[in-house]
Amino acid sequence: MKAIAVCPGKADSAHVTDVPKPAVTDVPDGHGVLVRVLRVGLDGTDKEINAGEYGTAPDGEDILITGHESLGVVEEVGPAVKEVRPGDLVVARVRRAGGSLYDLIDTPDMTTDEAYFEHGISRVHGFLREYYVEEPRYLIPVPAALRHVAVLLEPTSVAEKGILQAYDIQRRLKVWHPRRAAVLGAGTIGLLATMILRNRGLEVTTFGLEQAPYLNSELVEAIGASYVSTRETSLAQVAARGGAFDLVFEATGYSPIVFDAMCGLLAKNGVLILSSVTGGMRRSEVPSDAINLDFVLGNKVMFGTVNASREHFEEGVRDLAITETRTLGWLSRLLTHPIPGLDRYDDALAALGEPGAIKVYVEVSPDNG
Repeated sequence: MKAIAVCPGKADSAHVTDVPKPAVTDVPDGHGVLVRVLRVGLDGTDKEINAGEYGTAPDGEDILITGHESLGVVEEVGPAVKEVRPGDLVVARVRRAGGSLYDLIDTPDMTTDEAYFEHGISRVHGFLREYYVEEPRYLIPVPAALRHVAVLLEPTSVAEKGILQAYDIQRRLKVWHPRRAAVLGAGTIGLLATMILRNRGLEVTTFGLEQAPYLNSELVEAIGASYVSTRETSLAQVAARGGAFDLVFEATGYSPIVFDAMCGLLAKNGVLILSSVTGGMRRSEVPSDAINLDFVLGNKVMFGTVNASREHFEEGVRDLAITETRTLGWLSRLLTHPIPGLDRYDDALAALGEPGAIKVYVEVSPDNG
């Protein structure tokens, strides 16, 4: 069968290759689930892996099959599988369990292992292939009504994790009723975070670089949030006009903005969520004493979040369903760049940098549902 693979550490090595088709018997004790891949979403991680910046092949192999945002349909199950059945739509979790305590309790996204297992990224093949086999515990069933937008579930789960953990952390306050939230970044994760926070009833301001109107700003406003271009208005100016924010979700990929958010944008007892993976070497001069004093006297929290576990995927299904019901067609507008077939993977990588691209995805096989 066809797959897209890279030679980790080698720039621009993405290529179509033939690999053996897996079988349900590849998973022991009858627990295998054979999934036919329908769609795979791409993001900056895939681009950086193809640039040779990171990525690790499975032990004993020279290539890594890429792709971590999947949607597929169950084709066959082993005799011990009860959780799913042929014909079910599923999205696979990205992390697989390693050896830490957190892996053992099925939260591999919180692993303390230095070398972790992550589909299409680290030591486990990804989903840019025609079929894969997985254990049912790593598969999230998706309602048929969401099949046209379910490729968004994996990035949604990333935003869900950050927001759910913010609420968990804020149990320290005994009572926490956030009213105002800021989302920094109007890309895919920023838009999905805006969606989740609006579904929770918060007043949301989403900051992006580009000036309105354009597709992303229209999407923000279509679900009742406000859009602000940082080219026109600074974070500090917004906070001075309307007050600081109870929750700030950072999804820009631009690390200096974190310090702007820490200083003045975050309200007392507020929580700042960092979701960007930044691998550069930027340097910033910051008012460290003022930031430290503000956080101490204001009882503020900042934390980082990466990947997701089952509960975050399941919460993502809920939020996608709510949004599809409330604002029919909104999610479909995020799917800006469909690329037909694995053979056109180069086009998919190129589309990641195109103006107006929100979610680029490869249509791996026909969806006859």
